[in-house]
Amino acid sequence: MRPWKTLTVPLTALLVATLAGTVPASADTPAIKVENNATQPVFSRADAIQQTVFVEVAGTDSDNDGKPDRVAVDILRPKETDQGLKVPVIMEASPYYAGGNDVSNHPVDVDENGNPLPALKSAANKLAAEPFDGYYDNYFVPRGYAIALVENLGSGRATGCPTSGDRNETAGPKAAIDWLNGRAKGFDAAGNAVQATWSTGKVGMIGVSYNGTLPNAVAATGVKGLETIVPIAAISSWYDYYRANGGVLAPGGFQGEDLDVLAKYVLTRENGQEVCGALMDRLTATQDRITGDYSRLWDDRNYLNDVNKVRASVFVVHGLNDWNVKTKQFAQWWYALAKRQVPRKIWLHQGTHMNPFNLRTVEWLRQLHGWFDYWLYRIDSGIMREPQADVEIGAGQWAQHASWPLPGTATVPVYPGSGSKLNLFPRAHSPRETFVDQKVRTAEQLVEAAGADPNRLAYTTGALPADVRISGTPTISVRASLKDGASPYLTALLVDYGEDVRPNGTLLSTGQTYCYGQGIPGDTGCTTLRTLGTAGTPYKIVTRGWLDVRNRHRPDRTEPLRPGREYTFNWDFQPTDYLFKKGHRLGLVIISTDYDYTLRYPPGTKITVAPGQSALRLPVVFGRLL
Repeated sequence: MRPWKTLTVPLTALLVATLAGTVPASADTPAIKVENNATQPVFSRADAIQQTVFVEVAGTDSDNDGKPDRVAVDILRPKETDQGLKVPVIMEASPYYAGGNDVSNHPVDVDENGNPLPALKSAANKLAAEPFDGYYDNYFVPRGYAIALVENLGSGRATGCPTSGDRNETAGPKAAIDWLNGRAKGFDAAGNAVQATWSTGKVGMIGVSYNGTLPNAVAATGVKGLETIVPIAAISSWYDYYRANGGVLAPGGFQGEDLDVLAKYVLTRENGQEVCGALMDRLTATQDRITGDYSRLWDDRNYLNDVNKVRASVFVVHGLNDWNVKTKQFAQWWYALAKRQVPRKIWLHQGTHMNPFNLRTVEWLRQLHGWFDYWLYRIDSGIMREPQADVEIGAGQWAQHASWPLPGTATVPVYPGSGSKLNLFPRAHSPRETFVDQKVRTAEQLVEAAGADPNRLAYTTGALPADVRISGTPTISVRASLKDGASPYLTALLVDYGEDVRPNGTLLSTGQTYCYGQGIPGDTGCTTLRTLGTAGTPYKIVTRGWLDVRNRHRPDRTEPLRPGREYTFNWDFQPTDYLFKKGHRLGLVIISTDYDYTLRYPPGTKITVAPGQSALRLPVVFGRLL
């Protein structure tokens, strides 16, 4: 017997169905089931309808073939949608569905003018960054949702060309939303027109990494029908992915990658190199790996410019130890959304570049289910009455807070001084100190160095008299001069010195299996529960920040320095939320080249710092530094 025919639909469900455009036209028309203010799994995953639609991206012809680009949209929806049921859509757009190409990264060892040295290194392919385990279909289709996977421009069966975050890529999933609302053309493989008569027009976008960046981009268009987005480990400005404060910078683990490398990686469409090769060459020519300046190219990939157009609610998720898509990406988006009072929620975990489904499975599904039920079906699931922020402060140590940064956070300055100390008050007469840039040792090796070291300056507090929690974006001001070398970088490291057991970026199986949804052959609908791995370490680089000193006033303008002349340099760290424990020491380490992130100029630059005229500013929630 068909499960929908045995449903008893309560009054609240009828009201929800009416609001969602799914009210039964007659006793034989199927409807969702709502109990305990949540959609229930009453539809069959095994019997779900699969279809592929090629959606025309009107006004976009990125491959210059004289025809509008198209994206391929794979859809999975309850079979009852062919019998009158109308459902909302959970959408994930991606350039990764067809895999990727073998592409070499740029060399990062450069001469004194920033030109690459002739030693091109082949780097590991950039992968799809912890792809989802496929829980959408098992969990959400039975609850009355359709799933749409959009193959983005230039990849797989789509046409057009990828451009690493530019507006043509945004136009692809936006067109799919337009099609779901009857505003765009769609075709089947035979070229026949197809309409989404089963769709309510309400869409929620979700994804990790690039797949999470596209929801930010599409939301910034203000497209009607996009009710909510769940950007996970997502980019909000591509400049801050491949650059920092005027300097060329790498995503963690991908030294030498840039816009063109990523575009070539996802260029998997038929005849891609032939059709899009000239565009790839233009990316290489215009991305500017010499100065690192902000430009029109980067401004076209900055979704913060259009945050005032965002009409969707936003559920942000990010790892506090994500050095691929760094934490500035979520924080600047979050701050901008907060100014506009966009309905929002945030999860910050102690993992790296990972999927929360793999980290905190049961609670993630509970909150995500409530979020989609509220925003796509307008069911009062209670999710909007819960605290806005879930923050993991240690492995498995979660707490909910009214907002983020945590309420009560205040900026507290500390000052480097003589004797390698951090003080609560500036020591104006502290003698100047000099270090020499090198390009062989990593930041970790420089932090580990005992005593004085010629290649860095280090300052620490004494043993902390109480726990100290910071929440937000630390900043630094350094009075310094540079001479006798080519490196334009200043790098600051905020360090927690003290033996402790800390998350190490791995996920470990708990040995427990959790079945979250309906299984089908080859897909059980079950997963192994995991927890963050940990290891004992003597220190941790909590966060870091970079500056190209030639961009000391603004990121879009390179200004030469006079050798030996002192300047005041101000820059930001990556935002964080961190607990320094009682008895540990809080440290500041200043270096030039950051081996794993910045370009590597010839060594030898001498940096002289005036500690008494420098300051570290921390967003402190509670605790005493001295």
